[in-house]
Amino acid sequence: MATGDLALGQEQGELGARARIVNDFSIIVATVNGSGSQSANSVLLKSIFGMGVPVSGKNLFPSNIAGLPTWYTIRASKDGYVARTRDVQILVAMNPETAKDDILALPAGGVAIYEENLNLKQYRSDVVCYPVPFDKITAAVCPEAKLRKLVRNMVYVGILSQILQIDLNVVETGVRKQFAKKQKVFDLNFGAVKAGFDYAQEKLVKQDPFFLERMNETAGKIIIDGNAACGMGAVFAGIVRAPMTSILIVFEMTGGYGLVLPLMIANMSAFALARHWRPIPIYDALLLQDGIELPHGRPPLAPPRDADFGADEPTMDATA
Repeated sequence: MATGDLALGQEQGELGARARIVNDFSIIVATVNGSGSQSANSVLLKSIFGMGVPVSGKNLFPSNIAGLPTWYTIRASKDGYVARTRDVQILVAMNPETAKDDILALPAGGVAIYEENLNLKQYRSDVVCYPVPFDKITAAVCPEAKLRKLVRNMVYVGILSQILQIDLNVVETGVRKQFAKKQKVFDLNFGAVKAGFDYAQEKLVKQDPFFLERMNETAGKIIIDGNAACGMGAVFAGIVRAPMTSILIVFEMTGGYGLVLPLMIANMSAFALARHWRPIPIYDALLLQDGIELPHGRPPLAPPRDADFGADEPTMDATA
């Protein structure tokens, strides 16, 4: 169903007469550095990708120091756009320090999901608010207090999955890939996802127009983060000794303008280090094994002169 189709029925609160917005919106998750939010954000991103919807993610943090605020934006675009949008429609406010500013930055008609104790509804009457008792849900699924800070973020993955109608089986696959070969960790985190999903299903009445529906636009594609892309480019630049080619290839593959500077730094560093430790490039080394030596650094051959030809060499008369 394309964007702009009308929702059917009145059973979901005030949504009845509002236009459905399908596979074309942005999510911002406001959390704290060191809270384990990256795993939850990755699962959410991969779940949307698993629904066949083109999606991109971007981290924004003013500092890498633990305890300081960080924001992660996810853009789902049925048309395949990857750049961040000016406005973000859905907010997940997990950081009490920035929650007020975050909800005030939402456009009218946006959605806010937050810890119910924050009472953000008082700041905006034109935003759909979903208060959620994250602490209570987390405590019920995670008996160890030390782990609750990490597991808490997975609850909002379940909340969003139910509100946006993401297939829970797709989310389960994303959690399993995130915590491969760690069955206990998977059980704990997916338990938090399922708890959030069940809570939203039982307690929250959908009032927003945002939906995710299956597409087939990600078939044959992979999702890769910026660190992996830079690492891939650096390996290519160091082995092949073609840093500019590596930058262009990775940029063309990802379409991420924000990767250009990190790619340049990583690729040129890899190129310089590889050239220092191993002066002979890999392709030249393979040719040397076959007895072929390329004339690197040698002056070009001089053009032939008349004296280089023998006396018996035939010549042509220009007047003939």
